[in-house]
Amino acid sequence: MKNPAKSRTAKRPPAAHSDAAVESVFSAYPKPVKARLLALRRLIFDTAKATKGVGALEETLKWGQPSYLTPETRSGSTIRIDQVKSVEGQYAVYFHCQTNLVETFRELYPELHYSGNRAILLDAQKKVPEAELRHCVALALTYHVGKRKGAARK
Repeated sequence: MKNPAKSRTAKRPPAAHSDAAVESVFSAYPKPVKARLLALRRLIFDTAKATKGVGALEETLKWGQPSYLTPETRSGSTIRIDQVKSVEGQYAVYFHCQTNLVETFRELYPELHYSGNRAILLDAQKKVPEAELRHCVALALTYHVGKRKGAARK
């Protein structure tokens, strides 16, 4: 017998707009962080739309955080966004810690702030490094594309 929750997720159309659970999480954020996270959400969707091979994104909750997946093409690694609860006014873009994504970002953008091998940290009171974030998001959304091409050549 199918798991009804799993069926709903699989059948949900790619998110142009999110569901009520995701909206509820966004509405609970403090105002300055909420505005930055909503802008980050737009940046993720815009970058996905502009990046060849990504396809439609699915917006869902993972670990209670807004998360972005590429179920149509399976081209990318999951991206999550959230406030940093231990530091007021700070928010982050989280990436799978078992990828080399953050290591790559550190090499490309040493001026950004990071948390270990899993996140780019941002301050709600500072200017958003938009071009750098777009590039990092595009790399995450196409993470598996390069791996597949490499495997096909072997």
